[in-house]
Amino acid sequence: MKLTLMIRTFFVAGLCVVLTSFLFIDINDLPINKIQVIGSHNSYKQAIDPPLFNLLKKEDSALARHIDYSHIPITDQLNLGLLNLEIDIYADTKGGKYAHPKGLEWEGHASNLPPYDPGGIMKEPGFKVLHIQDIDFRNHCLTFRNCLQQLKQWSDAHKDHYPVFITMNAKDDTIKKPDFTIPEKFTPAIYDQLDSTIAHDLGMQHVLTPDEVRGSYATLEEAVLKGNWPLLKNARGKFIFILDEKGDKVKDYVQGHTSLQKRLLFVNAKPGSPEAAILIMNDAIKDGKAIKKLVKKGYIVRTRADADTEEARRNDKSRFFAACQSGAQIITTDYYAKSTHFPSDYMISFDGGKYLRENPVIK
Repeated sequence: MKLTLMIRTFFVAGLCVVLTSFLFIDINDLPINKIQVIGSHNSYKQAIDPPLFNLLKKEDSALARHIDYSHIPITDQLNLGLLNLEIDIYADTKGGKYAHPKGLEWEGHASNLPPYDPGGIMKEPGFKVLHIQDIDFRNHCLTFRNCLQQLKQWSDAHKDHYPVFITMNAKDDTIKKPDFTIPEKFTPAIYDQLDSTIAHDLGMQHVLTPDEVRGSYATLEEAVLKGNWPLLKNARGKFIFILDEKGDKVKDYVQGHTSLQKRLLFVNAKPGSPEAAILIMNDAIKDGKAIKKLVKKGYIVRTRADADTEEARRNDKSRFFAACQSGAQIITTDYYAKSTHFPSDYMISFDGGKYLRENPVIK
């Protein structure tokens, strides 16, 4: 009897060790496609000046409703634990194109508002950061160089930080109304300048590149489908840049760089192409099953928990829950904190107020 009891005891103890090992995997030992993170959308954005916002509500109430949100400084977001940021850039090769937003004139240069660019950095050549030209231009880093410098300073102060995904829009849409600034178009040469800016102002030591993921595989996609993503612990201290565009913009960035050789950004390339690795699929309610299939194959997918303030106004988390269940590795929100623009209890995080967890779809 004693021998039988001893055997049972050892068996149960061994089973507990096995189960504990299974249930409590060190997340640092997971590849970065087997995690799930929460980050912010239009991370740089400050509130629109009240006089200008009131004018916008009269002109286009739907647009005003959709862009009625703002964020804390990007380094404060990183300190909270967010692991995705979004930065929108406009090309400005000569400088000064966005130095004097028309919205300041339309609102009458109200004296109680802060100056827009007291240091005059918007007059310098280089990429500018804003949401919508002339309307939604207040933000926490006026230039892309300034954003990168903030990221570098934060990263140098937190050398062992988890990798941070940075999604980017290359914005050049023309607003077809009188007096609005006409953006400069993105070209392969301007994308070369984008890569050079990242390398110079952030530093290559802070960037996880497509070349590193591709390794010795023939294409980036092959590497991804074979599971060649780095472990989380080996990607610490890095930023992963993603061009959130389609069509000609992706084609121009890839031109001369098949499989993104020597490029710094991943792109939203279609599965089946040599550059496919990180995909943008923003509606997990509609595309949840498709996202799950792609995630299981090895791709990383970015989706959204909310958009245009609508989920927050309804306190509706169904899109977030769909995003979680889809296995999309990157989930963005405008509401890691409650809105300061309208009453709502809507806030997004994983259980326990976390922004990083093991992916529930890939084991």
